[in-house]
Parts: sequence; structure tokens; C-alpha cells
Amino acid sequence: MYRIHFAPGLHNTGSLGSKNVRLSFVVRPLPGHRLDRTHQLSGVEALDDTHTADHMHKVGFMNRLLQNINIAGSALFLKILNGDQSLAIPHIAVPDITWINWSAMKQAGFKLCIFDKDNTLCEPFALAVDPNLLPSVQASQQAFGSNIVLYSNSAGLMQYDPHGEEAAALEAAFGIHVLRHKDKKPAGGCQELQQQFMCEPHEMVFVGDRYLTDVVYGNRHGMLTIRVAPLTSKGEPPAVAAARLVEEACVRRWGAQGIKAPLNQLLPHEQCSKLVKQQQQQATTTMR
Repeated sequence: MYRIHFAPGLHNTGSLGSKNVRLSFVVRPLPGHRLDRTHQLSGVEALDDTHTADHMHKVGFMNRLLQNINIAGSALFLKILNGDQSLAIPHIAVPDITWINWSAMKQAGFKLCIFDKDNTLCEPFALAVDPNLLPSVQASQQAFGSNIVLYSNSAGLMQYDPHGEEAAALEAAFGIHVLRHKDKKPAGGCQELQQQFMCEPHEMVFVGDRYLTDVVYGNRHGMLTIRVAPLTSKGEPPAVAAARLVEEACVRRWGAQGIKAPLNQLLPHEQCSKLVKQQQQQATTTMR
């Protein structure tokens, strides 16, 4: 058991608008518990820099803790509450990626497919695509070729994975390129994506399970956004689960008010249903 002490300050890592954000904290054991070694973290750098052969296959407690701290993302969502709420609304919402018609997406003119990882392609922190989703991932690869990328808020992020070791491990496990980038979703730009894949943001599709990170990031840049339901709540940190409840309640309310996602240049709202497989739509209608 651990007690976490937070101390906000200013730093040159992570930003929202013109304000830079730094988060410092110390992890101490609760009474009756002890740590095998000192764990102190400042900003986003851990003191332990030891790399073992199986390091990329075992995500430790501290790494998971860091992955779940998204100050800029939370601040941006708070701004959306009283601002442009359409940024949190996806163009398409489906139970999982098997509902997506990848060939129709390619025919519509989209050139790049960006996947979130945890709870989109696999359970949290897993290193293999969920077997039920593998045929759909392969179909996306057939449609887009090498223009598929994983955008993670841990692997490939310079703050947590400066040498790209986690990204390389994911690439070997998933067979999908992992983007190396500077900022956590939903903050930051998409210059890395544009430069690497030579296409414009409105020609990109972002697929993920989180309104706060995946949908907001994609909509901020004019991408088509597809929100999938999370695969599981198993292994999900309490902070993420709590944030998800808030996001989902807000989006339900805004959707009921008729708020729609920002217009994508390639696909008007009334044509978004073309990207959902017809047999799934029919099956849903029949069940109702």
C-alpha cells in the first residue's frame, strides 16, 4: 500500500496553451507496509533506470502510475465542459473494431488509421491483440497497408520511453508501428503523424475507447473519430475508471442535447454509417 504526495509547480515538460505543467510526487508506504527500495519521482523521470531483458514485458507499479497522470488532458477536458463540447463527441461509436468497414473507410479517402492500444486492441497492459479482434486488425492492414500506427500515452512517448524500447517491444508484439511523440493525448499537435505518413489530419482516422484522450485529440485536429467501448474494466486503475464515468456521463448528456462531432472534410455526418458493417447494424436492429 502506498501514499502519494503531489506538489505542482512549473517545468518545461508538458504544456497546455501557454502554461507549462510539472507534477512532482513522492510515494511512501502506508503504516504497516514497506518498500524494498526508495521510490521517488520528479516530473516524469523515475530514478530507477535499470533495463532488464523482460522489462518491456512487465509493466511495474510506478510505470502504471505515471501512465495514468494526464494533467494537460484533464485541464483540457475541464475547458471543454464550458466550451466546445463537440470535441468530445465521436463521429462513430461502435462496440468494438470488428464493426468497422475498413475497405469502405479507405474508399472514402482516408489514408491513415491511428489506434489507441489499451482497451481498444487489447486488455490494459497486455502485449497481444485480443484474439476476437485480430481478424479486424488484419483487415485494417489489408486496407491501409503500412499506414497504420499505434498512438500510446506511454510507449513511444519521449517522457516515459525516451529510447523507444517499449515502443519497439509493442511493434514486435503487435506487428504495428508505434508512434514516437512528445505529448500525451489529447494535448499536443500531430506534426509527427503528418511528417511520417505524408497526409493531412482530415485524412486520418483515430480509433480509441476514451473520450477524454482519443476522441478529443482526434477532433481537435479535424480527424474522423471512432469510439469503441472498452474491452474490459479488469486491470483498469481506479483513476482511469473514475475519469471514464465522468466522460461517459458528460457525453451522454451532450449527445442528448443534439451536440455532434466537428465536421470532417471527407465524410459528412449523414455518411458516417457507411463505415459500419451492415450485418452488425442489422443484427442490432433485430435484437431491438
